[in-house]
Amino acid sequence: GLAKMSADGGTNHELSPVLAKFLDRHLVFPLLEFLQERGIYNEADIMKSKLALLKDTNMVDFAMDIYKALNGTEEVPQNMKDRRGEVVTRLRKLQADVDPIIKCLESPNVVRNFRQDKAFNLQFLQEDFSIGADHVEALFQYAKFQFECGNYAMAAELLQPYRTLCTSTERNMSALWGKLASDILMQNFEAAREDINKLRDAIDNQTFAPPLVQLQQRTWLLHWSLFVFWNHENGKNDLIDLYMSPPYLAAIQINAQHLLRYLAAAVVVNKRRRTVLKDLIRTIQQEAYEYSDPVTQFLESLFVHYDFDGAQQQLKECEDVIDNDFFLTACKEEFVENARLFIFETYCRIHQTIDIKLLAGRLNMDIEAAEKWIANLILNARLNAKIDSKSGTVVMGTQTQSVHEQLIERSKQLSVRTFMLANTCVGAGRA
Repeated sequence: GLAKMSADGGTNHELSPVLAKFLDRHLVFPLLEFLQERGIYNEADIMKSKLALLKDTNMVDFAMDIYKALNGTEEVPQNMKDRRGEVVTRLRKLQADVDPIIKCLESPNVVRNFRQDKAFNLQFLQEDFSIGADHVEALFQYAKFQFECGNYAMAAELLQPYRTLCTSTERNMSALWGKLASDILMQNFEAAREDINKLRDAIDNQTFAPPLVQLQQRTWLLHWSLFVFWNHENGKNDLIDLYMSPPYLAAIQINAQHLLRYLAAAVVVNKRRRTVLKDLIRTIQQEAYEYSDPVTQFLESLFVHYDFDGAQQQLKECEDVIDNDFFLTACKEEFVENARLFIFETYCRIHQTIDIKLLAGRLNMDIEAAEKWIANLILNARLNAKIDSKSGTVVMGTQTQSVHEQLIERSKQLSVRTFMLANTCVGAGRA
């Protein structure tokens, strides 16, 4: 649906059609709502995309409402009415199947006796309450059904006890994905952050999973985590940690170069994480033939070509891109402010002597205010520089990288290369 939408203008660099390929259909809805509000795409196309997404869910009433609005009618097709009947019938059957285990789990005495050992829990339920594997399976099916109905709170609530009883690694993984999606859609970002950490551990610790399966799961996690990282107070740090870790950076480079936009934006707005800038810019350069946009081009212009005019032009374009980006729109001002700081910090680094009067003109400040601003800039950027008030200039010192910094940088490069090489060898061995 998304890929076929026609634009009403402003869709250049709009990533929703690409992102949607890596998201659960329920997670695409917030993106469509945002795009509809922005008026970037044709309204009817957005409505058609919503209907296409709802087709395989149990949200039949919602689908009917959209169909009526799209076609200007109060009548809905017979297949929609039939589908509604099927959903209600299946709901009744599932409720009957799941009722014994839900009643059992509602008792505080039962849950109190649970242990880390899932086999013990299952045996305890079987011996004391005649609750067997069929009931546990019904719990999973019921949670999944509720999720497909859009009852995300209930789905999350049901998946919690299911995971204490599930002995299948594959099913446990499905339950984790379902829990993450439910928490995201309820905007319960603290719980979703925990879900991400659990999923990351589960993906990274799969002993016998084929490398391609792990790669696919990592790619999904990188995309789903965007909802959490751009809505949690420590999210930008989390994003940088996850995206810059060798297995996940490899997944971005192989499968999802477009995610470099979000990594670049997180580094720009996060002053404490400037240390990863060199690694990021190296990756942006390596992947420029596959993907670039004003956000990645801004960093490349500034830190590779030292093209200040180009960087300022791209910063203007960044504003439009961020305005129309579901995840970044809320941090537009923060991004622009920090990007301007980047420009001036870099300007200070490559000029031996800077005329304060000239800089004040560019900053639209009086000379005294500019001098204070520059003094703070030097302090915050840890630049080796001094202000010569008599001549009205800033005199820059030389910047050298410590042996410790050089060692850390080389170690990082080596770990990423080793990971990429190992992935290639394993892939070739299985081909």
